[in-house]
Amino acid sequence: MGDLSEFLFRGGRVFTADSAMPWAEAVLVRDGVIAAVGAAREVERLAGPGAEPVDLAGGLLTPGFVDAHAHPVQAGLERARCDLAELYGEDAYLRRIAEYAAANPGKEWVDGGGWDMSAFPGGLPHRRALDSVVPDRPAYLIQRDHHAAWVNTRALELAGIGRDTPDPVDGRIERDEDGTPSGVLHEGAMELVGPLAPRPTGEDLRAALLDAQAYLFSQGVTGWQDAIVGAYAGSDDQLPVYLEADAAGLLRARVVGALWWDRARGREQIEELADKRSRAVPGGRFHPTSVKIMQDGIPENFTAAMIDPYLDGCGCLTDRRGLSYVDPADLRGYVAALDRAGFQVHFHAIGDRAVREALDAFEAMGPSSGDLRHHIAHVQVVHPDDVPRFAALGVAANLQMLWATHHAQMDELCIPFLGDERAAWQYPFADLVAAGTRLCAGSDWPVSSADPIQAIHVAVNRTEPGGSVHASYPTAATPLLPEQRISLETALTAYTAGSAWINRDADGGSITPGKRADLAVLDRDPFTLDPADIWTTRVRATFVSGEPVHERKD
Repeated sequence: MGDLSEFLFRGGRVFTADSAMPWAEAVLVRDGVIAAVGAAREVERLAGPGAEPVDLAGGLLTPGFVDAHAHPVQAGLERARCDLAELYGEDAYLRRIAEYAAANPGKEWVDGGGWDMSAFPGGLPHRRALDSVVPDRPAYLIQRDHHAAWVNTRALELAGIGRDTPDPVDGRIERDEDGTPSGVLHEGAMELVGPLAPRPTGEDLRAALLDAQAYLFSQGVTGWQDAIVGAYAGSDDQLPVYLEADAAGLLRARVVGALWWDRARGREQIEELADKRSRAVPGGRFHPTSVKIMQDGIPENFTAAMIDPYLDGCGCLTDRRGLSYVDPADLRGYVAALDRAGFQVHFHAIGDRAVREALDAFEAMGPSSGDLRHHIAHVQVVHPDDVPRFAALGVAANLQMLWATHHAQMDELCIPFLGDERAAWQYPFADLVAAGTRLCAGSDWPVSSADPIQAIHVAVNRTEPGGSVHASYPTAATPLLPEQRISLETALTAYTAGSAWINRDADGGSITPGKRADLAVLDRDPFTLDPADIWTTRVRATFVSGEPVHERKD
């Protein structure tokens, strides 16, 4: 494709994500802006003689996807290290780790991540297995969900972690029966080892961001919200690399940064967050205008905050209810103060108690001081009484659609410990829609795939997409709570217009005359497919501000 100022898209259908005209046949883009949308003949008459045709070849043109919850810099770093994300199983992980260690003999640490809890008995790998392939230097491998780390004996020794080391208040050191650390560090316990690993250089971070941007473009993603811009779990603050890339013109996507709320501190940090926000490049593409509050963990390690206790393996009640990382009473004041300071609040809330605590904080805040578009991400377990509160309070639900399936982690590490009643409250997408909740969507990449099509497949089917690491799991083809399916149009709108709305991007998110031409060309029209085949759709080309940034070669 040439570097022309005018493109004419035709030869397929156009999903606009614009309720005024949801469908069209052709689109004309001029100087990076959508100039015309409508019937093919009408749009073609408006095209200049030099307009470059883009043949949709029977596929679908959509707005560029906007990922409302992702961690691209971390993903880029993991892709450059010992990356386990495309593998599954202990043997496969150990082979890759051994290969990486052998190929990098000069590295002081073996680091990376992407392992899946469900690949290990009880969800827990052991330091001895890691010692077998990395006996001579510390190893620190972050779990796929980024809520735990697998470390070897050498790493524990360097950190001074032994039988007598207490658990941090916001985490847990997994232990053998005699109290010896077993090699898994949950949540805040990751901070005991992660910061000891060599820090990435500025060049490492820049390369990671640019690699992640190119990969997201290949998935049709033209903008995102980085869900943690700050120092967390051994990772350095990504703010400098975003600011530098934006100032240098290297950041081509539109990005909102969710600045990390340090849960060990209070409202005194708001002034510092405001200072970080003020550093944004005027007129740039990076806007650190959101604040991320992680209110709980995940159910697989019993840190997701639940109203009622978890069950044990025999179905009996335990005394574990998970962790509320920020005291709920303090949380109300923090949220109100952030709103007054003009920050959007972006919550991580997975358990039903965490979701309720977030909603309670928004309710206590009263009417927002501005159009800040607060949202709660993940919403895995939502008490039925809280479903209508999202719309009533004007709080958006940020869906990670890909997770709503029967897969090993769900069936073996979640449902048995939630019990049947609470398990039926998981990912209530259809109930949220019926209650009038505004939806946006994100991947949580590298926690899970950055491919929006795979996530949309799950939203429509509630089954595992073909080709995923869990596709062969016995119940992968059985829908998880099929009554919570949503339509393809609803899911696609959430991943485009909904997420652009969350990012306050008035010029993106839909194919509307006058808006910026951020577009994705799909190789087929998923609306014409059997819903079970939606996952087979691929992105053929991606445009940002009317310029091609990705073209599939095969």
